Amino acid sequence: MQRTAVTAGWAAAALLVVAGCSSGGGAGQEPGRGAASSPAASPSGGGSPSPSAPPAKGSVKVVSTLTEGLNSPWGLAALPDGDPLVSSRDEGTITRVDTDGGRKTVIGEVPGVAAAGEGGLLGIALSPSFASDHLVYAYFTTESDNRIARMSYDERKPVGQQLGAPDTVLRGIPKGTIHNGGRIAFGPDKMLYAGTGETAERGLAQDKKSLAGKILRMTADGQPVHGNPDADSVVYSLGHRNVQGLAWDSENRLWASEFGQDNWDELNLIEPGKNYGWPVVEGKAGRAGYVDPVAQWKTSEASPSGIAYAEGSIWMASLRGERLWRIPLAGRKLAAAPQAFLREEYGRLRTVISVGGDQVWLMTSNTDGRGAPEPGDDRILRLEVA
Repeated sequence: MQRTAVTAGWAAAALLVVAGCSSGGGAGQEPGRGAASSPAASPSGGGSPSPSAPPAKGSVKVVSTLTEGLNSPWGLAALPDGDPLVSSRDEGTITRVDTDGGRKTVIGEVPGVAAAGEGGLLGIALSPSFASDHLVYAYFTTESDNRIARMSYDERKPVGQQLGAPDTVLRGIPKGTIHNGGRIAFGPDKMLYAGTGETAERGLAQDKKSLAGKILRMTADGQPVHGNPDADSVVYSLGHRNVQGLAWDSENRLWASEFGQDNWDELNLIEPGKNYGWPVVEGKAGRAGYVDPVAQWKTSEASPSGIAYAEGSIWMASLRGERLWRIPLAGRKLAAAPQAFLREEYGRLRTVISVGGDQVWLMTSNTDGRGAPEPGDDRILRLEVA
């Protein structure tokens, strides 16, 4: 059920003070749906266009609703036959959705998940060799840490028992009540990447020996790979507050979304060994030794989780901002000012994935304890984007 009329547009970022946000929207009160707020673009500086640059003329069309009635959905992956797999943060289950009718089938529960705060069963990803090995990877919180495990998916087994026992490939990622990161994805190099949070222990983001506040890169078996800054470490980049979005563009460049605290949410272009500043800097600081984001938003307008690349743009799902951002790219920089769609129409937006061409799936997050669920929440929407 739609909440308000679709809004799209842009403006220079408003210079206002907002309450800090965590991965769910922070300590400040979130604006109500339908409240007037500007879908602002990043101010000039770094890779951003000038404030007088014209807005990107993109479009978003909601084609259909794939399914409704999901509880605390977080991770989303597309099976080879086109059906989605969805993880439930709080229930610790993975559900298959039939795209022909939206029927939901729980394929299994991930043992050991300890859901609390922002922790639980988070990101999921399919093995690059899924057609032959049938492996599903999951990032989840246990009683002691965050970890990544893989499980076989056997459709021949009884419903609810189709996931095999978890084979842990990486353990020891620090956990917290907040800032657990959680997004995982296989890159074009077939390596496994993970975005982690600093668990509200800010110093961990700058600690090269900690896996918290980092982007990690590893083999499918969880081992460090050639090309990592330290040959014996899975740490790929550092200085992150809470990364929940990973995507590669058409030139195989890695982009990541990151939650800010009091001032700026970020979209970063990730390079190995680079330091992205937290907690020393937040947003664009122009400070030697730290990489500035390519784009930034006031935390009230974004609080970004998942991102995807499609049709020449990064598409960014926003929780507190309750909108889908389009960030058009020109190589390593912005092609035009970011543009907002679906503002406050479907509530909090958690995950967006590209499923080929102009087709994108967008998943809401109104049953995560911070949203205001309406009938049908949570849902997966099929979009056409341009």
